[in-house]
Amino acid sequence: MTAAEIQTLLEENFAPWVLALDLSVQGASPAHTTLRMPLTPQLARVGGIVSGQALAALSDTSMVLATIAHVGEFKPLATTNLDVQFLRPGVGAAILCRAEVVRAGKALIFTRALMTEEDSAKSVATATATFYAP
Repeated sequence: MTAAEIQTLLEENFAPWVLALDLSVQGASPAHTTLRMPLTPQLARVGGIVSGQALAALSDTSMVLATIAHVGEFKPLATTNLDVQFLRPGVGAAILCRAEVVRAGKALIFTRALMTEEDSAKSVATATATFYAP
């Protein structure tokens, strides 16, 4: 699936509050998907750094879209586990999230993601998730 196709799936299938993050698909392939989240005042916490909740939503959304790109079609997925490790404060213009499928079984899909500052390329957070595909 192309980045444009994944962007359309995002816009047509995700909740309004996720769409409010203004995510844009920068790249998509069966191997990995990359999303960009611009850092706006609405996403900042005390000190002007991106909130952990926004990073968690970015990672979960990125890993869902990576799964869809991996299987090549839209599938409803349920997050059964999401684990985020916050490594450093996120600042700058945007956060990039590169997500990939580690293993896709018949019912469970295991994924991981790395979030970096767009400007400095410094790692901000990592995440892993497990999804159930009914």
